[in-house]
Amino acid sequence: MPPTEAEGRFPDYDFTPHWFEHRGVRQHYLDEGTGAPLLMLHGNPSWSYMWRHLVSELRAGHRCIVPDHIGMGLSDRPGESVYTYTAAGRLADLERLIQHLVTERGLPEQGWTLVGHDWGGIIGMAWARRRPAWVSRIVMLNSAAFPLPIGHRLPWYLRLIRSGGRLPAWFAHHTNAFTLAATRLGVTSPLPAPVRRAYVAPYRGRQRRLAVLRFIQDIPLTPADPAWPLVDVGPVETPQLTSTPTLVCWGGRDPVFDHRFLAEWLRRCPSAEVRLFPHAGHFVQEDAREEVLACVRQFLSRHDERQS
Repeated sequence: MPPTEAEGRFPDYDFTPHWFEHRGVRQHYLDEGTGAPLLMLHGNPSWSYMWRHLVSELRAGHRCIVPDHIGMGLSDRPGESVYTYTAAGRLADLERLIQHLVTERGLPEQGWTLVGHDWGGIIGMAWARRRPAWVSRIVMLNSAAFPLPIGHRLPWYLRLIRSGGRLPAWFAHHTNAFTLAATRLGVTSPLPAPVRRAYVAPYRGRQRRLAVLRFIQDIPLTPADPAWPLVDVGPVETPQLTSTPTLVCWGGRDPVFDHRFLAEWLRRCPSAEVRLFPHAGHFVQEDAREEVLACVRQFLSRHDERQS
């Protein structure tokens, strides 16, 4: 079950909760505003809270769909006998949720804007490659959707948790150190204490952190890894997505997604608009909040006008 303090008690998160049931497992999502659909996908360890300012800013002209991955945020925490915590499963969850929104809640099959961060970029782009005709715009914050760039190596703490044996995995699961560290190391300007608490609140308690651990263990490095098909997309992007208007907002001081990832985005999407925030960290939407909001708003406005 979600944290008891969840609904309406987090700073700037005054949204109506919605739920979609996957074979008895409830997934929480936001459905705010009216207009063309805007899909925002979070990564690890985060949840829909990270998108709160974008939702508030854009819901007047867009329908903001913002899910929490199962096992994260306000979604249910099923046991592994019920739910398989894999990236491929996340992609299937997303497809079922979107199909529900289209068939039951009146969303269109075209005109979607994909917004991704961290694992949200991998999962979102995997969905977009399956449904390229649905996607009209792409906005990427620090993330990937392809294998690790040449010369890049995972930070030592991710390598240790991912494949360092039982003790590092136990530590990541039984303590909240990974999520707490992300709220400090993922930004260059300290988050206000209430915001930091909001980021980590869904992960207080060992039973609430299984998804965080499994996401780390699922990082695709080789073709033998289960999540590899989500990033095994060849040397170039599909032509339909290459021609899709794309905005990349990038924090230049990300300890995980460094300049090599940005270079790979630009190589794959050479016509993308890029906004580099050299002093921002992994959570660029926190460190450069107003600038990112302005960039996304202007980008959407320009392409809304071209499509009208």
